[in-house]
Amino acid sequence: MDRDISSAVQRLYDTYPFPPEPLLDSPPPGYNWRWNWIAAYNFCTGQKPNKQDIRILDAGCGTGVGTEYLVHLNPKASVVGIDLSAGALAVARDRCARSGADRVEFHHLSLYDVAQLPGEFDLINCVGVLHHLEDPIRGIQALAAKLAPGGVMHIFVYGELGRWEIQLMQKAIALLQQQGDYQDGVQIGRKIFASLPDNNRLVKREKERWSLENQRDANFADMYVHPQEIDYNIETLFELIDASGLEFLGFSNPNYWQLERLLGKEPTLMQRAKDLSDRAVYRLIELLDPEGATHYEFFLGRPPLPKADWSSDEALLDAIPERHPCIEGWASRCLFNYDYQIVNLSEAEFQFLQACDANIQQKTIGEILSQVELELARVRSLLTSGLIILNPI
Repeated sequence: MDRDISSAVQRLYDTYPFPPEPLLDSPPPGYNWRWNWIAAYNFCTGQKPNKQDIRILDAGCGTGVGTEYLVHLNPKASVVGIDLSAGALAVARDRCARSGADRVEFHHLSLYDVAQLPGEFDLINCVGVLHHLEDPIRGIQALAAKLAPGGVMHIFVYGELGRWEIQLMQKAIALLQQQGDYQDGVQIGRKIFASLPDNNRLVKREKERWSLENQRDANFADMYVHPQEIDYNIETLFELIDASGLEFLGFSNPNYWQLERLLGKEPTLMQRAKDLSDRAVYRLIELLDPEGATHYEFFLGRPPLPKADWSSDEALLDAIPERHPCIEGWASRCLFNYDYQIVNLSEAEFQFLQACDANIQQKTIGEILSQVELELARVRSLLTSGLIILNPI
């Protein structure tokens, strides 16, 4: 069964190499902080990693969109990309060659067979892959075995509650599609959408959320015509995570997982929720806000991993700050932080960030504040906003 499904998935991506982003003759624009080793490690541990010459695995790299970023965002790392589709890998090789991403090697390899690669990896990136396996638990266990001690794994899988309409359309197309003919499936799906009334729930959700990207047949096929997909909820997600044997380090979109934004107006409900486990709170949040639960993006780690605590003023003053590596618009007082949120800096905050940016002498926050007039509370705000990262002395 695994071989049959793997073969069907391979045929889909040979027909529609994915993602279909254009190839560039220069490094890709912007950043995804989850693919930046320093930023991702800092998110998981609260501090900068002690090494940058790491090994990265892009597991299920497709056409190399993420792989290309992994190379350019981590200039001291060596990167390995694997994928089941030879057609997608051909595009990935071309993409990276054109943009000068030359610290990468590709292998035509199933995720199940990742043990064939030598050595371990400090960062494993697996985006949009596990939910397309017949046996995701076997897949995540294979990856976990390749994660080095102190390493971090970044995973993205689909959520069932936020993809309810997608699931219905997938099943409808499957009833009318010629089996195994993915081009026919795309044509059938587009005809269904064109035929349905404008107030149809499936049509409305498509127009609200997915229609722009789904103008490309490769995106449409990946969403609606895929031969294998497993969608998760919090309960089944943590079954997958527990099976990995790794430590759950957190969701990469923590704001969604704050119960206060949903029940904060009713203190009695918040009080009752205090007795719930973290997982029960996560489940409550996705049940109350299902449209936001289209996917789960999170980090796992293999101990030993440090967990920095900057809650005390003394610890914060003794920390060595650096400007966050994922900022758009620096050096300006109005910029985007790591999560592409707009931040407007005061003059004193701007001067402090300048000092962090040029902190060759490894000055502590206390030493910088002796020269820049800024309240320690504002330094904490810069830390919370993701504009600085810290190192212990």
